[in-house]
Amino acid sequence: MNSDALHSSIFPVAPGVWGRKDLFVNFYMIQDRTTGAWALVDAGLKWSASKIRSMASSLFGDNIRPQAIILTHGHFDHIGALQTLVDEWNVPVWAHSLELPYLTGRSSYPPPDPTAGGGLMTTMSWLYPTSPVNVSDYVRTLPSDNSIPGFPEWKYIHTPGHTPGHISLFRESDRLLIAGDAFVTTKAESAIFALSGMKHLSGPPKYFTCNWGAAELSVIKLAALDPDIAATGHGVVMRGEELRGALKGLSSHFKTLAVPEEGRYVNEPAVANDQGVLYLPPVTEKMKRVARVLGISLALASVALLVYRQTRHRSPSVNGVAKKMDLQYH
Repeated sequence: MNSDALHSSIFPVAPGVWGRKDLFVNFYMIQDRTTGAWALVDAGLKWSASKIRSMASSLFGDNIRPQAIILTHGHFDHIGALQTLVDEWNVPVWAHSLELPYLTGRSSYPPPDPTAGGGLMTTMSWLYPTSPVNVSDYVRTLPSDNSIPGFPEWKYIHTPGHTPGHISLFRESDRLLIAGDAFVTTKAESAIFALSGMKHLSGPPKYFTCNWGAAELSVIKLAALDPDIAATGHGVVMRGEELRGALKGLSSHFKTLAVPEEGRYVNEPAVANDQGVLYLPPVTEKMKRVARVLGISLALASVALLVYRQTRHRSPSVNGVAKKMDLQYH
């Protein structure tokens, strides 16, 4: 990517804060305005490492490592490049204690819910990985006083619901909120919205949110901060009265605006502690029907692929997907 293209893909959020979108997810860089130290907030997709490096070089110069990586949570689209980057940079990874099981190889996340509705991103969510990563050598638990080591302007806020240990970051001086996926500024369930960046303040992505009661309380907590700027894991930056009005509306009418009409976690949440997931609500009948339809579609696609290739060898990728479906829905 040339320099002009790189600069056009980096969007300024506020003094000392920048973001970049990779396909459908954002990652951010924050800089301490006194020391000049910087941190990466979330680590994008599996292939995002080169984009993160080029962004860092453009903003801070070549070969200047961050002081830390801060994770809002550990879903696949927020930690995709994490292992590559920590092996290269050898810096601490800060996360909430309830997120550590998914970052230390101890527990998978609750499976996504493809019946939660809203669009293609939800329908395809059964493909999204939920297995933990293991960065035990680097991960550190955030302090209990809500501070972020090395970045005194910032504090973190525990905002569970989307994941058990989800956090958001807040800078009081300009009321800047990095919300992660506690709420988003697009319709994350819709491929058209998510890929294009069309603006629409929404609740957390439906397909991955496993505790809707906690998610509602988190949005109420963030709305009470009265943020002036919000940068989220999916979508564009929102500001001022547009943000405050939309966030107030979401917090006041969360059940009708954010919670899906049906889904695995709507009436009963997943239960987790600092060791990981303890309980999953049973698979719904609709999920079983969806799984059967997807299974038939996958089988037909497999046959078509085999005929097209005129080979006796089965596709490993197709077999792997079929196995994943079987594990999730039985």
